[in-house]
Amino acid sequence: MKILAMDSTARVATVAVAEDTHILSCYTVDSGLTQSELLLPMARHALECAHLGFSDIDLFALTVGPGSFTGVRIGVSLVKGLCFGKSIPCAPVSVLEAMAEGLCPLPGIYCPAMDARRGQVYNALFCEQSGAPLRLTPDRAISIDELLAEITDKYPHVPVAFVGDGASLVEARTQDYPAVACMSVPAELRLPSAAAVARCGLRAAKRGELVDDASLAPTYLRLPQAERERLAREQAQDNSK
Repeated sequence: MKILAMDSTARVATVAVAEDTHILSCYTVDSGLTQSELLLPMARHALECAHLGFSDIDLFALTVGPGSFTGVRIGVSLVKGLCFGKSIPCAPVSVLEAMAEGLCPLPGIYCPAMDARRGQVYNALFCEQSGAPLRLTPDRAISIDELLAEITDKYPHVPVAFVGDGASLVEARTQDYPAVACMSVPAELRLPSAAAVARCGLRAAKRGELVDDASLAPTYLRLPQAERERLAREQAQDNSK
C-alpha cells in the first residue's frame, strides 16, 4: 500500500510517502511560510523523490487535529481536493497520536502537548505497548496545571516525554510539581513527523478505520476564537437586557 501522509496542524509542515512501513521520502519545512503555500508543493516534491505521482497513491493519511484551526482546515481541504472523485480512502489521524508514535519504543509516559492558548494545551497521554502507542486518555483541551496534577497523581516519578509546540510551556511549570520526571527528548522528536502519520494511517487501514473524502473532517476540541467571541457578545447582550 502506497501512502501519502501529511501534517499541517502546527507551525511546521511535513509530508511523507511510504510503501507499507517503508518510508520512501519524508519532507519537513519550518521556514515561516504558511501551510497553504507549502503543503501541495511539498507533496509533489516528496512524490517525485519516490518516483511516484498522485495517481499511484492507495491511501491518504492526514492529521485532522487538534492544533491550529487554519492549519487543520488547509490539510483537510487539500486532501479532499486530491481525493475528489477518485475513491481513494483516507485515514484521519490525531496529531497527538502521531507524536506519540514518533516516540516509540522509548519507555515511560508520552505527553504530546499543543499550545491551545489561554493556559491550556491540547493533550493526550500514551505509553508504548508492542511497539505502538497505547492511549491512556482521550484527546482533550486541558489546563497545564490540571495536566501536571494528573501526572503527579497517576504517574509520580515515572519518566515523561513532553513533545509538541506546547511542551516547553508545560515543562516550565514542572518546577512546581516535583513528582513529574521530565525525560530528555531529542529535538527532532519534539514536533510532528509525517513518517509517524503514515504508520498511524497504515494501522488505521488494517483496523478498517478509513473514511472517504466526503467524510473527512477536522477535529476541533473547542470552538474557534471567532466563534467564542461571537457567543461571548451574544451572552453579553442577553445579560444586558
